[in-house]
Amino acid sequence: MAHITGMYQRQGDSIYMETVYPVLSMFSLMFLHLFLYGCNIFSWRKARINYNFILELCPTKELKYRDVFLICTTSMTVVVGVMFAHLSLLTKGYSFTEVQAIPGLLLLVLMLDFFMADQLCSQVPMLRNLEYVACYFITGSYKTQDYGYCMRTKHYQDLAYAVSFLPYYWRAMQCARRWFDEGQTSHLVNLGKYVSAMLAAGAKVAYEKERTVGWLCLVVIVSSCATVYQLYWDFVKDWGLLQPNSKNPWLRNELMLRRKFIYYLSMALNLILRLAWLQSVLHYSFGSIDYRVTGLFMAALEVIRRGLWNFYRLENEHLNNAGKFRAVKTVPLPFHEVDEED
Repeated sequence: MAHITGMYQRQGDSIYMETVYPVLSMFSLMFLHLFLYGCNIFSWRKARINYNFILELCPTKELKYRDVFLICTTSMTVVVGVMFAHLSLLTKGYSFTEVQAIPGLLLLVLMLDFFMADQLCSQVPMLRNLEYVACYFITGSYKTQDYGYCMRTKHYQDLAYAVSFLPYYWRAMQCARRWFDEGQTSHLVNLGKYVSAMLAAGAKVAYEKERTVGWLCLVVIVSSCATVYQLYWDFVKDWGLLQPNSKNPWLRNELMLRRKFIYYLSMALNLILRLAWLQSVLHYSFGSIDYRVTGLFMAALEVIRRGLWNFYRLENEHLNNAGKFRAVKTVPLPFHEVDEED
């Protein structure tokens, strides 16, 4: 927005904007994810998907979609207001040290562990931005306005691997635990999917440090294999689609949505959004748009894809619960048999 309105002139405000981009990206991705969760709740209610039972939420305490939208809008308004206050003060001649920083409000939505871990797998760019912001303030770089200090630090560069691995590692360990408890090999296959994602994330971080042909080839090979792995699991396992013998061609027998073309459109959209990682290899420039804005846009596409995935994941789980009678609980009635003579 600062680029479009002309409030940001690179010669004068470059130091400020270099530090603002990670903060703005972090909050933008978080609020976008929260907004999409509100959209998920609205669509689940419209489709009569029992998300409360699936996610084990307390019906009397769980957030309604209006509550989620209100929290998202209020928090976003505060952050955007603070941002424009900073820009306004800077354009009126105030120095960076004279502008008071207001910490943003971080809101967490409690869900089942595996569902939350899946959400974090789509927020790796946000976690990387959070890593930079933490380094910027912990090391005291804000005092010297040296925004490149963290980028040059070896510990920061090494920590980027751990930050990129953490969501996938968490999810992989959950798969291992479920395999240990239930003994189903499908959990080990699912674990392999997150291991492939970890390898792809590690290759991308290494390519960012050393842009050589060898690392580029490794990124393309590993990321392509991980993408095929993830697409198969998305469509067949998580969404329950692509059933060849289904009465609904290449979908499944039971559908919650009346219009079948929505499923085909969603699969095509999920396929396209899964390929967003190609931008990290091609580095295509969109005119005069800053590369950070392009990176934020690509990260937002993954969050949007996760919001789309959420709906069909819970739809499939809802149908499995109903089909296998897992949502039925035996409740003893407070009645006793009475003889007809009485």
